[in-house]
Amino acid sequence: MSTTAGQVIRCKAAVAWEAGKPLVIEEVEVAPPQKMEVRIKILFTSLCHTDVYFWEAKGQNPVFPRILGHEAGGIVESVGEGVTDLEPGDHVLPVFTGECKECAHCKSEESNMCDLLRINTDRGVMIHDQKSRFSINGKPVFHFVGTSTFSEYTVVHVGCLAKINPLAPLDKVCVLSCGISTGLGATLNVAKPKKGSSVAIFGLGAVGLAAAEGARIAGASRIIGVDLNANRFELAKKFGVTEFVNPKDYTKPVQEVIAEMTNGGVDRSVECTGHIDAMISAFECVHDGWGVAVLVGVPHKDAVFKTSPLNLLNERTLKGTFFGNYKPRSDIPSVVEKYMNKELEVEKFITHEVPFSEINKAFDLMLKGEGLRCIIRMDA
Repeated sequence: MSTTAGQVIRCKAAVAWEAGKPLVIEEVEVAPPQKMEVRIKILFTSLCHTDVYFWEAKGQNPVFPRILGHEAGGIVESVGEGVTDLEPGDHVLPVFTGECKECAHCKSEESNMCDLLRINTDRGVMIHDQKSRFSINGKPVFHFVGTSTFSEYTVVHVGCLAKINPLAPLDKVCVLSCGISTGLGATLNVAKPKKGSSVAIFGLGAVGLAAAEGARIAGASRIIGVDLNANRFELAKKFGVTEFVNPKDYTKPVQEVIAEMTNGGVDRSVECTGHIDAMISAFECVHDGWGVAVLVGVPHKDAVFKTSPLNLLNERTLKGTFFGNYKPRSDIPSVVEKYMNKELEVEKFITHEVPFSEINKAFDLMLKGEGLRCIIRMDA
């Protein structure tokens, strides 16, 4: 791959030209990486609901034409000025947020919310010069969350790349670059359930099931899955969920149902839907004295969280988390090692696979609510 270093690469990319319209496979030009940037060859990418959300462009700033995609695995093709910890041939996972290693957040043991590289969904250009590295016939095509993995080659800031074990299969561990790590880390890093404890998981999509997987790894004895879709219950058993609650089956608030099931409330809860009512329920269903609720889902910008202050005074704890509290460069390599050591099962999250030429099938599957993760093979 070194023969292309410093040159413009022409390759295929799936371009979103306008909101909600099928992606179009186009030949794009990918410029060489600039200062602190890396150009990578994407081998596998998967579709996350966030891609669909910004493709539909409902309720947010539409940025088109754009190359979406942010869950992926690839190999470094070339590096730009100042990049010292990656070289051509390294295996990497691009991540939608970053770690500059220099700001107060990056130096903090408690935070992963990098000042420089925190997710910015409106920015369609690179930080270094405010320009796109993608173009078609000389006209720019915009980036997405600094990754744009629906392209055979992409350019990413070095701080948004996790260097991983080259023996890890990229067609599996690519899903660890977003949703799976978000849910897993929300439980293991933030909720921190003790062995034998009880955990309620609100929302049994991919992120919620990853949170359940975290509870299973931590040794929780009761993992209660909460979802409005009863069809998800059977699948959730594979991720350690032991009991199921569908709020539609009850006339009373689901937090009261869970409190009755667990003699006063669960030890931990993790909310993965983004719906404000579920967030309130997740907080109010934890036990007084020691219960901890962790919010993962992103609510509507105008949503308001309402609960009695007594719930806090009675020693319940409410926490939020971003990307499972993982720092991309420092922590994601160890999550990949959990998979390599067979502590973490990734295959059960992967329910479909399509060639790059049929990427719109992946969107159809997600819009229909079928499956969890669809792997897109770039070489097919």
